[in-house]
Amino acid sequence: MSVLMLPITKVIKNFSFGNACRRLSNTLWNLHYYQDKNVKITIFIRIKMYICIEYFIILMKRDRLEDLITWKESRYRKPLILRGARQTGKTWLLKEFGKQHFSNCVYVNFEEHTNLQQLFQHDFDIHRIITALQIHANLTIQPDNTLIIFDEIQAAEKGLTSLKYFQENAPEYYIAAAGSLLGMGLNRKNSFPVGKINFLELRPLSFIEFLFAAGEEKLSEAILEWNWEIVSIFHEKLMEFLRYYFFTGGMPEVVTMFIETRNWELVRQTQRNILNAYESDFSKHAPVEIVSKIRMVWQSIPAQLSKENKKFIYGLLREGARAKDFEIAIQWLVDSGLLLKCHRIEKPHLPLIAYQELSVFKLFLHDVGLLGAMTGLSAKSLIEGNKILTEFKGAFTEQYVMQQLAVKGNRFIGYWTNERSTSEVDFLVQDGETIIPIEVKSGKNLRSKSFRFFYERYKPETAIRMSPLKYKDEDWMVNVPLYGNI
Repeated sequence: MSVLMLPITKVIKNFSFGNACRRLSNTLWNLHYYQDKNVKITIFIRIKMYICIEYFIILMKRDRLEDLITWKESRYRKPLILRGARQTGKTWLLKEFGKQHFSNCVYVNFEEHTNLQQLFQHDFDIHRIITALQIHANLTIQPDNTLIIFDEIQAAEKGLTSLKYFQENAPEYYIAAAGSLLGMGLNRKNSFPVGKINFLELRPLSFIEFLFAAGEEKLSEAILEWNWEIVSIFHEKLMEFLRYYFFTGGMPEVVTMFIETRNWELVRQTQRNILNAYESDFSKHAPVEIVSKIRMVWQSIPAQLSKENKKFIYGLLREGARAKDFEIAIQWLVDSGLLLKCHRIEKPHLPLIAYQELSVFKLFLHDVGLLGAMTGLSAKSLIEGNKILTEFKGAFTEQYVMQQLAVKGNRFIGYWTNERSTSEVDFLVQDGETIIPIEVKSGKNLRSKSFRFFYERYKPETAIRMSPLKYKDEDWMVNVPLYGNI
């Protein structure tokens, strides 16, 4: 680092998390180190880059970090695979985990470090593998305080299989692997070590994580605590942030762009880049015979969700399309983490999975911001009150709720209709031994004959309506604002 940048770095390190970006320009122009305006402008740009890359990203707290800590402390720990769609932040999360909870961290990206792709090809001798990793990282690997990260593990021949031998022959090592679901779950060349690994799945940032990234740590904590007396005071502010989230979604790169620039066109361009990368992945990873069908399913999602009845209709793909023609393509997108699947439940009894109708389902994208980018939703909707919530017959709101429900990853999520499909409940969630019906409302008209009919017929212990209104505990159900955590 040059002498010129030393005092600037010192100033940055003194910024508080929540105010770092907001106080940046005022701090810069008040500096006494530099009087020349052009020098100040140059340094201003470099500081913003520094904060974006080195400082702001620390602010992006991920809930999965707590799960990683639990994994580390478990007596029954096995090598870990952190799964998720591309660009959901897997690499950053594992590196941050290594920084915070280990003395040393050895990071290997098998796509970048091509010389290590053959590391497991000949045998799985742990001593040889550890020696090679020590040479690569130029440090001594001590099992009790070193995290070993295998990134893009699907690019290493027999990389997944090696995890079995770490678990059986060297369980003292902390091994965490990451890779795209496209490459790992669907790679037929790899033998998957069933029963020898732990799994975590990482999805885009939830709304609560988005709030934290925006510097609203205390407000996000109040929501998590269901402190509605306090939260209700900030209802309008939270609805404004919710509109932002509907536009940006939770992809980490997009959220960073939003926080750092507040430039909606840059946000949208970043989302388009991600969508283009996904479509390129279809050709790279999928069997050639289903690539065109994958694209047809993927590109049909906005039209599927814009219907009043959001059940997936094969006829929207092409005239005469049938389930057997597209079921493999659909499952490929679900397995890749890019689509979320929600089946119709015939009867709301435990366990819900036993009552799902496999041939009837809804499909959602894994991120509401990417849905907006696919539909070309204009940023003007952000200044038109809550209109963004009701666009496309409330598709964005239902997509948003599905995305938030899926974040926890350990709950079954379905939906219910009666036999004639004249009544519908948007979501049924099994949380332990409890079945929770959830009605989603995008506008202020909260009347719902279907939801009342379901309640009176099945008498659930808890019933939740999510809407743009404030929290209200009614006799038979609870109205939770859309920004609430359920």
